[in-house]
Amino acid sequence: MNSHASSRLAALAAAAVFSLAAGHAHAQSKGVVVEQIVARVNNQIVTLSDYQRAQQELVQEVAQDCQGCSQDRIQTLAKDREKNLLRDMIDQQLLIERAKDMDISVEAELTKRLDEVRKQNKLATLEDLEKAVESQGGSWEDYKTQMRNNLQTQEVIRREVGGRMDIPSEEVRKYYEEHKDQFNRPEEVALAEIFLSTEDKSPEEIEAVRTRAEDLRSRLVKGEDFAQLAKRYSTGSTADEGGELGVYERGQLSKQIEDAVFSLEKGQYSAVIQTKTGFEILKILDHYQAGLQPLSKVEGEITNRLYQERMEPALRTYLAQLREESYVMVKPGFTDTAAVAAESAIEEVAPTPDTPEKQQSKKKHKLHI
Repeated sequence: MNSHASSRLAALAAAAVFSLAAGHAHAQSKGVVVEQIVARVNNQIVTLSDYQRAQQELVQEVAQDCQGCSQDRIQTLAKDREKNLLRDMIDQQLLIERAKDMDISVEAELTKRLDEVRKQNKLATLEDLEKAVESQGGSWEDYKTQMRNNLQTQEVIRREVGGRMDIPSEEVRKYYEEHKDQFNRPEEVALAEIFLSTEDKSPEEIEAVRTRAEDLRSRLVKGEDFAQLAKRYSTGSTADEGGELGVYERGQLSKQIEDAVFSLEKGQYSAVIQTKTGFEILKILDHYQAGLQPLSKVEGEITNRLYQERMEPALRTYLAQLREESYVMVKPGFTDTAAVAAESAIEEVAPTPDTPEKQQSKKKHKLHI
C-alpha cells in the first residue's frame, strides 16, 4: 500500500465505527442509530440506505431488461445480480476518487447530457427538467451528482483501462481466419437515422417538418457530422446513440425503406423519406454483400469483439490495484465479492450518549432564525 493510502488509513482507523449520529443530540441521548454504514472506501461511506436504494434500482433494471417476465423470474434474476451489488458500489467509489486524483472534470459533458435529457422529454428549459425530477420525489442535486459520477467513472475507465488496451492487427486476422463461418452472411446494411416526428401535427406543421428534414439533409451533404446532428435534432429513440439503428437483411425492413437503402453504398444518405409517423433520413454505415465478408469489411467488428472480451478482466485487474492502494472496510453480514486480503471488517459499536455537560454546551450554541 502506498504512502497516500497509508495516511488515509491512519486518518480513518479511529473512525471505523458503525453509527452515525452526527449533529443529532436527541438521537444520541437516546442511543438511536441515525444511519448505518455498510462500507467505508477511503474518505467515503456506503450507507444502508444507499445499499437499499441500489437494491430497488437493481430490481427496476432487471424488470426493464426482462419485460414480460414473471415477478418470480425478475426476483430470481435480481437476487443473482445482487451478489455483486456491494462490490460494484465500492468499485464506483474507487473510480470516483481516482477521477478526483486525476483532476478529471466532466462539467461540460454533464451540461450536454442534461440538455439531451431535456430535449428527449420535450422540456423547454433545464429549470423545467429540474422541476420534473423533483415532482417525482427526486433531488435535483442528487440527480446531477449521479450523472456526474457516471461520467467520471466512464472517463477513468476509458483512460486507464480502454486506452491502454492494444489489439494488434495480427490477432484480428487470426480471429477472422478461425471464425470465418461467422462472417458468411446474406446481404445486409448497417443503418443510422435522423427521425423527425409528425405525430399530432397539422398539415401546415407537417410541411414545416419536411422543410426541416430537407435542410438537415443538405447540411449532411455539405459535410456536417451525422451523429452530432442526430443527437441534436432527431426525435427518435436512437438519438442518444447518434441515430444508430443496427444491421438489417433484405426482408426485415418495409419495402419503401428497403428499396431506398439497399441501392446505396457505405457513407451515402437516403433522400428524405416520409413515413406514417414522420420523416427519415438514413445513413448507410456499411453495406455487406452476400457471402464471406472480406477482412477489411469486418475488421472493426472483430476489434470491438476482442476489446469487449478483454475489457472485463482488464477492468477487474485495474480495480484490484485500486483496492490494494486504498482503505476499504465492510460491515459483517455484507459481502464484497472482490475483497482483497488487506480489507477489514467495520467494528460495530453503540452510539455514545452525550454527557449533561456536552448537552448544556450545545444549548449555548443554538441558532435563532
